[in-house]
Amino acid sequence: MTDNPELGKTLATCGYTTNYHDEGQGDAVLLLHGSGAGVSAWANWRGLIPGLSQRYRVVAPDLVGFGYTSVADDFEFKFMDSWIDQQLAVMDGLGIEKAHIVGNSFGGAVALWMAWRAPERTGRLVLMGAGGVPIVVGPELAALWGYKPSPEAMRNAMSVMAYNQDLITDELVEMRYRATMRPGAQEVFERVFPLPHQRWLDAEALPIHGLQAIKNDVLLIHGREDRVVPPQASLTMHQLLENSQLHSIGKCGHWTMVEHAARFRQLVENFLDEASA
Repeated sequence: MTDNPELGKTLATCGYTTNYHDEGQGDAVLLLHGSGAGVSAWANWRGLIPGLSQRYRVVAPDLVGFGYTSVADDFEFKFMDSWIDQQLAVMDGLGIEKAHIVGNSFGGAVALWMAWRAPERTGRLVLMGAGGVPIVVGPELAALWGYKPSPEAMRNAMSVMAYNQDLITDELVEMRYRATMRPGAQEVFERVFPLPHQRWLDAEALPIHGLQAIKNDVLLIHGREDRVVPPQASLTMHQLLENSQLHSIGKCGHWTMVEHAARFRQLVENFLDEASA
């Protein structure tokens, strides 16, 4: 047995093994994490899973290229197909026909692509600080995707995520730094987002007609002080997504689920509960 809480269950998907967490019963909710160095499903969602799983079946996979999901040295990352295919394989492997999706940042972009490409498999969407429309790589995102392992670099990467800098504790920095020092972890991370970074951010963006074609109910949540993904991105999506609502939170950076955990959980639960009301 391991005492590493980031390790969950494993499932064969698309020629590699996905590490995932699966808790609770009821309608399925897929939690998709962001793309920072050292990230994993547990690191992103450890504050949400215990509460949300009291009412829903919560499935949180490590996206391919991140966490403890393993890939071969010759695996080719294809935007956005690699992550869409993985989520559909996870759902198939777990017998989930349709799932609501909560997506953070890069995970939000994956959620949007799934809703466009596989609408019959996706329910309601919660997108927080999500990609999905054209934006420019700023110095903060460049620091995240261009990360080279060191405690100082990890502290800098974490500091751009939060409005409340008290959250960037030595323990958090050490945990995320250690994750990037696992054998092979940094090498895989650099294969996901090689330079130039802008081309990958461009690849996350859906065409306008794609966003307009999405009929899912969508809750957009964005920190007003987000320095990684500008709040304007969610406003643009709100104007293009037919069935959307937008919630902006002040004194909040890119980590809505961490900085305003109780509020975030309440917003998510209220929104998902509407589906069965």
